[in-house]
Amino acid sequence: MMPAARESLLDAAYAALARRPWSAVRMVDVAAAAGVSRQTLYNEFGSKEGLARALVRREADGYLVGVDRALATPSDARDRLTATAEWTAALARDNALVRAMLTGCWSERLPSPTLSAVPSSSAVPAQRRADGPLPSPGDFVTIVRDRAVTALSAPGTTKPDTADLARSCELVVRLALSCVSAPPGEGGVADLVRSALHRQLAS
Repeated sequence: MMPAARESLLDAAYAALARRPWSAVRMVDVAAAAGVSRQTLYNEFGSKEGLARALVRREADGYLVGVDRALATPSDARDRLTATAEWTAALARDNALVRAMLTGCWSERLPSPTLSAVPSSSAVPAQRRADGPLPSPGDFVTIVRDRAVTALSAPGTTKPDTADLARSCELVVRLALSCVSAPPGEGGVADLVRSALHRQLAS
């Protein structure tokens, strides 16, 4: 199956989830919305649980692509970390699956696949990956922190102390996650992050 068709099925599942609880989303409707047969859907994902895992994996990957984009902006460390925190809070506000993944709070409307790997007999590489472990909120903190440290320690940048940098990056990720759970008031995420980093990072 072409990756584009897999994406279409995931798009259809995401759109269906926006309209009704996951328990009421039917495989036949997802297949019809994507313009493929139900058998094609089962061939690709194996089961509704497989589709849920693939959907969660895709949204996790999309979040991390945005993190990398924020960290790659040509600006100082404070601005790049602020952009990362703003992206985290904004996407979690707009995307219920990302919010659930980052907070660990899965509402009854959402699929809630087990985060541990499940046995996979799929011939589809993307599905075998989706059947692997899914990131927990703690995993996301570590992943984003480590990506931030790598991005901010790149050649050509002023080399801050790595332990201090890791602490600053983790602080920003945790601040962003707190803003997901309890949205900040005036000034928003950016003001909170800049205040927290004021003494932590030299520009």
